[in-house]
Amino acid sequence: MIDSWMVRQIQPTLNQFALDWVPKWLRANAVTVMGFLVGLLVLPLLRDQAYLLALVVILVNRFLDGLDGAIARRDGISDFGGFLDICCDFVFYSAVVFGFALADPQQNALAASFLIFSYVGTGTSFLAYAIMASKREMQSDSHGTKAFIYLGGLTEGTETILFMFLICLFPGWFPEMAMGFGILCWLTTFGRIATAVQSFKN
Repeated sequence: MIDSWMVRQIQPTLNQFALDWVPKWLRANAVTVMGFLVGLLVLPLLRDQAYLLALVVILVNRFLDGLDGAIARRDGISDFGGFLDICCDFVFYSAVVFGFALADPQQNALAASFLIFSYVGTGTSFLAYAIMASKREMQSDSHGTKAFIYLGGLTEGTETILFMFLICLFPGWFPEMAMGFGILCWLTTFGRIATAVQSFKN
């Protein structure tokens, strides 16, 4: 919902950081993979209920996810880079939720399952729209320079990061927050379907 605004605030700083501090030999795809591997550390940390350490890992992952885009804009955006980035993002988001199921299966498993189910709706509607938009050669820079069109909604990247932040700070409230966020994900999915009806009806 607020990703386009966040991009305008953060992207110039990340772009400058990539130009000034990231060596030329370090490629965007390497940073993507590095961030993904760091992000997977949330699984053992959440399993062991080390929630604050898991939050640190989440923040590092999200920083590297932003940095890889800045490096790609510096060196040239590639189709494979965009593909790799979005795959790693979606798997990481689900890994965090799965980690909470591992932490307390009896309390968290049902809500975690519902949220991952909801992520399938947001993920498929997001990517299917991007495929059809590319086929029609549609253009949009509302989310900055990307490998493909980003379709917004109630639950975009910024809201997902905020959600992960809250569940790590208040893990006892995971079931309620996960169910609520899952409902917002379905509202996002239905909204994207409605947008697709308008965009592709002809």
